[in-house]
Amino acid sequence: VIIFYEDRNFQGRHHECMSDCADLHPYFNRCNSIRVESGCFMVYDRPHYLGHQYFLRRGEYSDNQRMIGINDCIRSCRMIPMHRGSYKIKLYERPDMAGQMQEVSDDCPNVQDRFRMSDINSCNVVDGHWLLYDQPNYRGRTYYLRPGEYRRYNDWGGASPRIGSLRRITDFN
Repeated sequence: VIIFYEDRNFQGRHHECMSDCADLHPYFNRCNSIRVESGCFMVYDRPHYLGHQYFLRRGEYSDNQRMIGINDCIRSCRMIPMHRGSYKIKLYERPDMAGQMQEVSDDCPNVQDRFRMSDINSCNVVDGHWLLYDQPNYRGRTYYLRPGEYRRYNDWGGASPRIGSLRRITDFN
């Protein structure tokens, strides 16, 4: 359950969500604080899960701008289902699952150091849910990947194929 509030400190009009919502605009004009009561969510600054992505785990975010660096324009959200079991993602240096491939089953704070590749043009999420970051050490822009094939970096919303780090989404994030 995620609750969006128009004003800081959980004030003003609010809207509660328990699943994916492709367009939040009908429910509120602005969002300045968020409470995640259970689960994990990705929130997006554009409708239909587009634009900048922000990962939120259970907790209180009384001031979005200060706490997570997102402005008051939240337009869609996606609930991340909890995954129990193994994790596996295949990273490819070229589009359409071509070129050098690296298989990953654990968190990786620095893709360049570990695999000698920083450009990832496609990937296949075999098991689990993952977060990709455009900088090492889980920093920078974030991208949420569900199980499935991503034939080009823009399929996951990436602005470029540059990936610095990646991590599994677990109960412990």
